[in-house]
Amino acid sequence: MVIAASGAVKHEDVVEEVKKLFTKLSADPTTATQLVAKEPAFFTGSEVRIIDDDMPLAQFAVAFNGASWTDPDSIALMVMQAMLGPWTKSASGGKHMGSELAQRIGINEIAETMISFNTNYKDTGLFGVYAVAKPDCLDDLAYAIMYETTKLCYRVSEANVIRACNELKSSLMLRIDGTSPVAEDIGLQLLTYSRRIPFAELFARIDAVDASTIKRVANKFIFDKDIAIAAMGPIQGLPDYNWFRRRTYWNRY
Repeated sequence: MVIAASGAVKHEDVVEEVKKLFTKLSADPTTATQLVAKEPAFFTGSEVRIIDDDMPLAQFAVAFNGASWTDPDSIALMVMQAMLGPWTKSASGGKHMGSELAQRIGINEIAETMISFNTNYKDTGLFGVYAVAKPDCLDDLAYAIMYETTKLCYRVSEANVIRACNELKSSLMLRIDGTSPVAEDIGLQLLTYSRRIPFAELFARIDAVDASTIKRVANKFIFDKDIAIAAMGPIQGLPDYNWFRRRTYWNRY
């Protein structure tokens, strides 16, 4: 546990309040690292599908095994997430978004919303795309998602990487606007990195990511790797697991 505070507070006052209020916590010295070493996480290719034709829209997620917080490649995965980007019908950018996946979805009108995700844990992570679409758009949407995701292993432009890096830095700055988000960010960094990482250092790590880095990391986490699929709603038109698994690599480039 980490107690963090920001704003007009004094360190000594926070310490005294913690001593008074947190008196019944467990004294077990076992750390998260020890728990992970005893029972490490194992990513298994799998899928869960819940067919519900009463739902007007289908929703599904495709995920790859990602990186832990402290993995050196976690920053590159954050940039890859920004490259795939979010998209929604109500977005002002529409089909003119920077993300090529968002452009493909917007031009062909094959989704209601799409968002890429990169979730980090202590010893593993999940990287992928979540989307909501009409039942008759699922096949085209699945193709667009897998094509643009796997393309990160083969074709990456330097301009697209720079755009994604700038978007990522901007979103990180907006995320900690206010004393409560700052305190939350401090606690998160202390739990994951055991220290506070200054923005200058974090931005330097982001700026160090280039096209060759993206292709290397994509080949490590995406190329010919197992995936996990979760889907719900009127999903009869969603391709099967083998179809998705086959599109984690290209036979010709």
